[in-house]
Amino acid sequence: MTERSRVQGRRAARALLGVSATWLAISALPAQAAAADELTLYTTREPALIQPLISAFSAQSNIKVNTVFVKDGLLERVKAEGARSPADVLMTVDIGNLMDLVDGGVTQPVKSAALESAIPANLRGADGQWFSLSMRARVLYADKSLPLTSFRYEDLATPKYKGKVCIRAGQHPYNTALVASLIAHDGEAKAEQWLRGVKANLARKATGGDRDVARDILGGICDVGLANSYYVGQMKSAKEGTDARKWGDGIKVVRPTFANSKSGGTHVNISGASVAKNAPQRANAVKLLEFLVSEPAQSLYAQANYEYPVRKGVALDPIIGQTIGELKVDPLPLTEIAKYRKQASALVDKVGFDQ
Repeated sequence: MTERSRVQGRRAARALLGVSATWLAISALPAQAAAADELTLYTTREPALIQPLISAFSAQSNIKVNTVFVKDGLLERVKAEGARSPADVLMTVDIGNLMDLVDGGVTQPVKSAALESAIPANLRGADGQWFSLSMRARVLYADKSLPLTSFRYEDLATPKYKGKVCIRAGQHPYNTALVASLIAHDGEAKAEQWLRGVKANLARKATGGDRDVARDILGGICDVGLANSYYVGQMKSAKEGTDARKWGDGIKVVRPTFANSKSGGTHVNISGASVAKNAPQRANAVKLLEFLVSEPAQSLYAQANYEYPVRKGVALDPIIGQTIGELKVDPLPLTEIAKYRKQASALVDKVGFDQ
């Protein structure tokens, strides 16, 4: 068994404990199915991360969920299956991937008061084609000795951080989404200038993963870097003495904002889902989505992968709450950000960010 598999297993077991803690809350929800029924979920999310949620939904609704893990090529698969596709719900990570499903014509609109009341308007499609289910913030990892209490994304490109920045590849969806957000906020010219500034400040090549940013800060290679919030929970929950635990304990985390935004919000990406265009069990598909934004399910999202709930008022995982705190989300609609993802990718190549 690989270390990654062991971590996922521990995380799943931890979340399953959370399931038992929410049975009372779940049982208080209205029953949604009187007899056994089923639906089919196509997901790019690793099964261990969502199984606690699926188990809770089936227990509450008496609807069996047939989960199909599709690592790559979700859009192509559903397109190839056409009208005969068994998929009812399509679940994925990253707003770009979700919008690809919508643009590819394999989703359908849903009108649901439960979904619309639970999910802020900037985190769902205006026409009901897609819905956010959880959030991950693009935050700053920093050396603990730095006197940082606030930070702007634009600061990362200033000469102050020359030779002090670590980050994963610019072409990774986590970073292209951020660049797309910068384009939406400031325009393409300023986003290009930012990319050039960050590239000039790199302490090493833009490569590796988000946890490597924490590793290299602890190792003295760099002072700051951008990474996703949920990795903080993964690292700080690792066993005492492991490298991952040392990396997590060796950094401070700051929620950045945009320089020209009056809202003071932080950039987020999402996990989300849509109802498939040819869903054989459309009603059950909608029930699953509505369950996934209920308070008990949103609590499980926080426990299963240290993600931020999209529903307000749901408690954060204690590690995230203590280390990062409550999140004020950039109010710019994700659909607006997604418009610029191809331009963002082109800019990354134009400046040779990953070279």
